[in-house]
Parts: sequence; C-alpha cells; structure tokens
Amino acid sequence: MACLAVIGLYFSCSFSIAETPDKEAAAVVAAEKWLSLVDQEQYAESWKEAAEYFRNAVNQTQWEQMVQTARKPLGKPISRNVKAKTYTTTLPGAPDGQYVVIEFDTSFEKKKSAIETVSPMMDKDGKWRVSGYYIK
Repeated sequence: MACLAVIGLYFSCSFSIAETPDKEAAAVVAAEKWLSLVDQEQYAESWKEAAEYFRNAVNQTQWEQMVQTARKPLGKPISRNVKAKTYTTTLPGAPDGQYVVIEFDTSFEKKKSAIETVSPMMDKDGKWRVSGYYIK
C-alpha cells in the first residue's frame, strides 16, 4: 500500500513539473492582457478582470485611485519585456493556490527603467487572473 502511495506521489510531482512551463505561459498571456487594460487607463475594467482575491482586497474605487496615482506620473509604456517568471503555490499574505510571479522590464515615457511585478493566480473559475501588481 505504501509503495502505491509513493508511486502516485512520484507521478503527480512529475506531472506538475511538466505542466509548469504551460502554466507560466498562460499566466503571462493573462498578465499582458490585463496590463493592456491598465495601459489604456481602463482601470475599472482592469479591476473587473482581476482575480476574486484582488477584488475582495480592494474595492473598485480604491483600485482606480491607487493605479492612477502610481501610473499617471510615469506616462505611457514604451516597452515591456518579461524578465522572469516563477510558478509557486504559496505567496506571503495570500492563500495557498497556483500563482505565477512575473517581472517585466518596462520603460515608460517619464521613467525609462522600471520593474512591474504582476502576480496572476488560478481563479476559482479555472482562469488565470491578476491577484497583485507592483511597480518599482
């Protein structure tokens, strides 16, 4: 019986490792789609398209104020490239789940070098949705 459990664990771990690049790729697509809403100043829509966890943490009005404060001074984005992406099942201060932490090297009109960190998560509906966003 113990042998079957070990074999099952081995296969499930191998399957998860094999799926990680696909999960990361899907999360990057979701992040880029969401960022395009932010880039177009469609802040209300970006809130609606965010993960349930995100929407429960900040209401739409708060989000719109926060993102305008952070993004307006930077101007429009000129370029954005994936710098790093990491699949994880835990993040500090967040419930366990499936996350991909993505760092983008971004250049804005008024800030030539910035790091945008976007954290999509697998939402309850089975879709990757953004659960966090930070700019350095």
